[in-house]
Amino acid sequence: MPTHEEIIERALERIGAGYVFPEKAVDIDAAVRRRLAAGEYDGLDERALCETVTAHIQEVCPDKHLRLLWVEEPQSLEPEDQDAGRAAFLALLQAENHGVRRVERLEGGVTLVDVRLISTADEGAAVIGAAMQLASRGSALVLDLRACRGGSPEGAAMWCSYFFPDDQVHLNDIYDRATGSTRQYWTLAHLPAPRYLDRPVYVLTSALTFSGGEDVAYTLQAHGRAVLVGETTRGGAHPTDRHAVSEHVLVAVPTARTISTVTGGNWEGVGVVPDVPVPADQALDTALKAARAAAGG
Repeated sequence: MPTHEEIIERALERIGAGYVFPEKAVDIDAAVRRRLAAGEYDGLDERALCETVTAHIQEVCPDKHLRLLWVEEPQSLEPEDQDAGRAAFLALLQAENHGVRRVERLEGGVTLVDVRLISTADEGAAVIGAAMQLASRGSALVLDLRACRGGSPEGAAMWCSYFFPDDQVHLNDIYDRATGSTRQYWTLAHLPAPRYLDRPVYVLTSALTFSGGEDVAYTLQAHGRAVLVGETTRGGAHPTDRHAVSEHVLVAVPTARTISTVTGGNWEGVGVVPDVPVPADQALDTALKAARAAAGG
C-alpha cells in the first residue's frame, strides 16, 4: 500500500501536468506540500486523506471538479486506457437510459422531461430524440435537471439544439490545456425528433445540479431560450479527467474550461443562478404555474 506521501506526490504530479490553470497548480502544490511537511495528514486513513487534501486544495483554488476521491472498487494503476474509460461511461449511460428518467404529459398540455445524466450525442441520440418526440406537441416544456449530475459536452449541445431553429447558433467553446486548442459547439443541423420552438421552456435546477446539467441550464439561459426555476447549482464548468493514484484513490483534474459565447465566462465556482429562485422542492410547482399562465390556462 502506498504511503500518504506517495499518494499526494502522484496527485500533485497529475495536477501540475494537466490542470487547466497551470499557475494555480503551482499554488496548490506549494500549499499541500507545506501541510504534508507539517504532518497534517499523519494518521488519516485514505478516505479521510482524500477529504482533507481536497479541502486544502479548494482553499487555494475553489474548483469543485478538482479533488481526491476515495473509491471502494480497486483501481488499476496501469496507464489509463481511454477506450476502457469510455466503455465504462457508456455502460453507465445504458444502465440509466441515457439519463432520461421519465417523460410525462401533465395537466394543461405541459410536458415534463426528467434528465439525470447528459448522454453522449451519438449513443444517446435515440433516447433523447424519443423524449423530445413525446414532448413535441406540448404547450410548454419543463426540463428537470435538479438531479442531473453531469455528462457529455456533445450531449449538452444536442439537448440545447432542440430549442433553436437551425444549426446557426454558436452555443459555447471548450478550451483544452493539453492541445492549446478551442473546440466550438454549435446547434446541430439534423436531429432525430422535431425541434421545440416558439413555446415556453422552463429548466429546473437545484444545489445538486452539476457539470453537464449546468451546461444545458447555463447555455439555454444565456441564449434567452429558457427560464430557470429553482436553486443556484453546484458550480462545476471544467471537463475533467480522473487518474488512479492508489488502488482506492483517484485524483480528478480539470483539463479544460467552458467559455460561453454570450457571457464570455462560465459557471465555475458560482453556479448557475436561476431566474426564479425557489427551493428545489417547489421548483416544479412554480414552473407549472408559470407555464399554464403563459398558455392561458
